[in-house]
Amino acid sequence: MARYFDVHPVDPQRRAIGQVVELVRSGGLIAYPTDSCFALGCQLGNREGLDRIREIRELDDGHHFTLVCRDFAQLGQFVHVSNAMYRLVKSSTPGSYTFILPATKEVPKRLMHPKKKTVGVRIPEHTVAQALLQELGEPILSSTLLLPDHEEPLTQGWEIKERLDNAVDAVLDSGDCGTEPTTVVDLSGDVPEVVRRGAGDPSRFE
Repeated sequence: MARYFDVHPVDPQRRAIGQVVELVRSGGLIAYPTDSCFALGCQLGNREGLDRIREIRELDDGHHFTLVCRDFAQLGQFVHVSNAMYRLVKSSTPGSYTFILPATKEVPKRLMHPKKKTVGVRIPEHTVAQALLQELGEPILSSTLLLPDHEEPLTQGWEIKERLDNAVDAVLDSGDCGTEPTTVVDLSGDVPEVVRRGAGDPSRFE
């Protein structure tokens, strides 16, 4: 049964954040809010957590997982950002964008796209997500909480607890965080390619 944490959206309780981070560090899978709907998340090296996300979402091997990072400096440890793409990424973070970029050796191979050797990265503009990242001290391996039989992501913490009570270890709720996922931009080639239109304005990449 999943633990349920109801935290303040502007000033999240440190004790609750600490308890959620301990669950993540001990191999747990969580559902947590971002600036672009809820996400499923676990620790970077958590192979079982990765498999659980795949099972919940019914994902294939070609799915790009996302490393949700605290800031640009942390993001730069896990992906290669060319000089041409640097300003685009820097000016769009934090925000509702996921960028697909070539992975560095810090990224476990099982998280990379099998052919392209790329991974998704993003920096959320959400107080609770940032509090989690600050306490954890490393990126959260994440995927949008979009169930196979749904057209839109789940947005209510209580509903997520009800639907995924036996599939996740904790639900962190801070109120509504929207239904629109991030805009996904592939920056691994010579020119940006908008892969998914979402909450972030895609026009700057077109």
